[in-house]
Amino acid sequence: MPRLSFLACGIATALALLSPGLARSHADTTLHAPSTTASPKTSSDVWYEIFVRSWADSNSDGIGDLNGITARLDYLKSLGVSGIWLMPINPSPSYHGYDVTDFYGINPQYGTMADFQHLLDAAHQRGIKVIIDLVINHTSALHPWFIAANNPQDPHHDWYNWARPGTNLDAISATGTPAWHTTPAGQHYIGVFTGMMPDLDYDTPAVREEMIRVGQFWLKKGVDGFRLDAAQHIYYDFKSQDGDPVVLKKNLAWWSQFRHGIDAVTPHAYVVGEVAQETPDRLAPYLSPLSSVFDFPLAKQLIDSAKSEHAGQLAALLAQTEADYRKVTGKSGVDAPFLSNHDQERVMSQLDGNPKHMRMAAAMLLTLPGQPFIYYGEELGMRGQKPDEDLREPMRWNRSSKAPGEATWKTSTSHDGPSVSVESEQANPDSLLHFYTRLIHWRSQVSALRDGAIQPLTLTNPQLVGWKLDDTSGHVLVVHNLSGQPQSLPLHDSHIHAVLLQSASGSTLQKGELQIPAYSTAILQ
Repeated sequence: MPRLSFLACGIATALALLSPGLARSHADTTLHAPSTTASPKTSSDVWYEIFVRSWADSNSDGIGDLNGITARLDYLKSLGVSGIWLMPINPSPSYHGYDVTDFYGINPQYGTMADFQHLLDAAHQRGIKVIIDLVINHTSALHPWFIAANNPQDPHHDWYNWARPGTNLDAISATGTPAWHTTPAGQHYIGVFTGMMPDLDYDTPAVREEMIRVGQFWLKKGVDGFRLDAAQHIYYDFKSQDGDPVVLKKNLAWWSQFRHGIDAVTPHAYVVGEVAQETPDRLAPYLSPLSSVFDFPLAKQLIDSAKSEHAGQLAALLAQTEADYRKVTGKSGVDAPFLSNHDQERVMSQLDGNPKHMRMAAAMLLTLPGQPFIYYGEELGMRGQKPDEDLREPMRWNRSSKAPGEATWKTSTSHDGPSVSVESEQANPDSLLHFYTRLIHWRSQVSALRDGAIQPLTLTNPQLVGWKLDDTSGHVLVVHNLSGQPQSLPLHDSHIHAVLLQSASGSTLQKGELQIPAYSTAILQ
């Protein structure tokens, strides 16, 4: 719900400070040429999501920053990730940054544009790509555009969605909250997420042109692509529009236009969309303009399978996803699987703190084709439950939370203790961190784990789950034992002849039968 008194105060303050130029564009902002050390295609295709505020603090003010990330790039390199996704880095009045006040700027709490350029160059030198959150469904209510838009005579008034005579002001938004919010002057506008985040009107050509300029601006800085926040909500504003094909068509038309503008600067930039749908057929259409979409239904099923120690509907879901995605793209390996992100309870919390189940969830995720995403701290087993602030708590680098480099903007509520830290887990060869590192490096060794066409297996043993992966360089069979007991699996494929990789010693293949230990994974050749 909007806080109108706060909104009114913010608008009044911003009006007093407002400069004449409202629609800041690429023409009045200094650009750097893309880095000459642009990253080559790396081999694991695993992305790592970072909330800058919580990751690493370089100047001891308690707030994570861009220089803190640069200082820790070698950690990411050792982990084996191919790229990082930075949650919003633009100026914003909120701690999370999803209400932007300047799409061309850097949050001063995080550093400067020079700091960002240094991070890009340092990452690219290590073969690590960088994508940034692009939050263009809405702006902050304190953005100069929206402040100006409060005047119906200002051109920016057309940049937002305003109520007309007969509008149902009680309508519920697509996120289940009130859709309409009120300015101090009594005007009503759409804010799908909150009144402090007024939605932009993409039927206004100037909005489309400006947002394409925003994307091009950051590509010219050297970023490798974008994570598109709320990608389905450009036109999906109301709960009543759920599943509306007209709304879908308009969303896809905009993202196709955006993609065309992006390709003009950086062809094949990686653009992954947040489309929170529950079935693969609803995700698949977005693969036409975008590189990928986050696989929300798969995330839920992977965690359910790990927690229950039963495959459940995983094989059927994987098969349906492959079919639906291939129908749109004509190829495999386009999925963006994940386990959790900054809006969901952390994996270890969803799994009730069970480390065996955590490892099986990770093993399934990182043996699937596509480009999987890891939420920072997941590789340590960090816990976190709602509210949202508690899902985004500081990364623990040292056993002591007061050591240099630790972000301290927020006190931990998870009570993980010093053992859930990089320092502690690096020293323990059997840690979850080392387990994640091994799985990620498997993807570098076996190309089919990244790029293979997947054929899920239908197994009679519900505690086993597996899939075949085929690419131009070879064929592998992946088998996971989700249970706490050793299991056996008869194999009827004469081409499978050896155990190539295993997460725990003891997997054997004899006389066409695989023996696999409890809570373990085997890759067969």
